[in-house]
Amino acid sequence: MTAISLRAIGVPLAAAAALALSATTVSAQDWSGKTLKIIVPYGPGGTYDKYSHSFSKHLGKHIPGKPTIILQHMPGAGGTKAMNWHYNVAAANGETLLMPLDNSVVNQLLRPERVKYDARNYSWLGSSNQTNQVMIIRADTGVKSVGDLKGRKTIAAAAGKAGFDHVTMSLAKSLLKFDLKIVTGYKGSTATTFAVEQGEVEANCNNWLAYSSKVPHWFTGKKPFAISVFQMGIFRDPDLPDSVPLLHELVTNPKDKAAVSFISVAGLLGRGLVVPPKTNKGVISMLRAAYDKMNVDGAFKAELKKKRLRLIAANGAEIQKIVNKAINEASPDVVAHARKLIVGK
Repeated sequence: MTAISLRAIGVPLAAAAALALSATTVSAQDWSGKTLKIIVPYGPGGTYDKYSHSFSKHLGKHIPGKPTIILQHMPGAGGTKAMNWHYNVAAANGETLLMPLDNSVVNQLLRPERVKYDARNYSWLGSSNQTNQVMIIRADTGVKSVGDLKGRKTIAAAAGKAGFDHVTMSLAKSLLKFDLKIVTGYKGSTATTFAVEQGEVEANCNNWLAYSSKVPHWFTGKKPFAISVFQMGIFRDPDLPDSVPLLHELVTNPKDKAAVSFISVAGLLGRGLVVPPKTNKGVISMLRAAYDKMNVDGAFKAELKKKRLRLIAANGAEIQKIVNKAINEASPDVVAHARKLIVGK
């Protein structure tokens, strides 16, 4: 081989080596003195807030330099405000994290005119829980099962039209022919739960952990305060009684079942963290490794248990595959049918 040809390949090889060194340096650099931020898409008190708070206390221990991590709540538009901001505005340096909506994929496909992000372009660091959405109603309404909702007017609370609570109830309303009025504008599950407790509304539809961690007494005793009507998910939540049906078990039309299955994927995303598009690959690798270490950290597990929060861990690569597959393989016909059922058009 001539000297000229060696020089010709030497440039790209050197460039590749420099890039590899840069990624290694970034992933292993000392982050001491930095302050990282977790953006929470809802107000304080709900499971987004509780998991984010636990992440802020324990994730930094596994990042080189042990940086400080703080929270910033950014409620609005059922969580879409925070998602849009993080995707388009946040610096792609790994220092601004986001707890994404569990229904971020669903919203992207159902409401493309309002969503300003592509969930496939986020880098998912991992998840610490998967859970089903559960519609509940006050027991003093006389409702004892999902069948009792038919033929009665019911008022329910929700965050916003893009929130998974609103999506789930709207879908059930169309499929099961409920006379359901959904009042929006509440800043997360804590606000909708308080609205039910105060008698402002009769029902709401949060993820199960929002109830079991904050108001477990609602569902106990001979005269419970509330009853679970149905759950939305791929699998039955292990903490719910067998008497609480999955929504897809309540419909028979194959087209309707496909729409429910499409929406149900949201529960698999659970509670985790992402970084914006174009974040350095070395930073992503470092943060994913830190997240995995946090999920097996005994102190982190103990805190979740104290808060009555579950740990069902999934790594970032697994979540990334779920997100990409859900979007890439979504049937246009199924998405259009689900949109018509939920949005009305």
